[in-house]
Amino acid sequence: MLNLMRLEMKKYHLGSYVKSALFANFIILGFMFMILFISKVEGEVGIENYEMALSVIDSFVRAVFIIFAATLIAKLIIGEYKFKTITLAFMYPISRKKLIAAKLAIVMLFTFSVIIVSNVLITTIFCIVSDKFDLIPDILSNTLIMQHIPSVLMNAIAASGMALIPLYFGMRKYSIPATIISSILIVSVTSSNTGNFTLNDIIIIPISLAIIGISIAYLAIRNIEKVDV
Repeated sequence: MLNLMRLEMKKYHLGSYVKSALFANFIILGFMFMILFISKVEGEVGIENYEMALSVIDSFVRAVFIIFAATLIAKLIIGEYKFKTITLAFMYPISRKKLIAAKLAIVMLFTFSVIIVSNVLITTIFCIVSDKFDLIPDILSNTLIMQHIPSVLMNAIAASGMALIPLYFGMRKYSIPATIISSILIVSVTSSNTGNFTLNDIIIIPISLAIIGISIAYLAIRNIEKVDV
């Protein structure tokens, strides 16, 4: 399985996706600083404390990379079915189930890893700059950081499963737009902020969506022999 994953990553040049993920990190950082800048211009407190800042960063990161995962699914799976290139892959003496499982494992591992790394990178840069220029009327404590770590880990795991839900919509008619649009809708519903509250804050919702995503992946792998190409 690991060799198959390695071959798939090499085939699709996933190193370029790492560069894109890094670029996305700086876009998120730009949004964070823009929020602070606009609030200062308007004489308001945009981000009241570091707890809110860490929460907003985590929300941004998960939203961006759930959509990012949909583009990976579209590239690795949906696109291959749409343009019939999957037929060639199925001609090799490799189990269809193992091949699709390897592709989905890449999506999940990439999503989980990039969410963790992005949270660490963005949070570090943001907090250093904010502290140096006194942008937030608060002091970042080690206690807050330690409390935030389990939350980031749980959210990353849930997002990795949730990111597989667009597979269902994409596989219905082998539609790349449907794959990406469904991920945007999922992010819009779970991450929309109402009075500093999102559906993702209700722990059962992201867990349930993650289970649904993993179930969709399982069914896709189990029924792969029956799917026409």
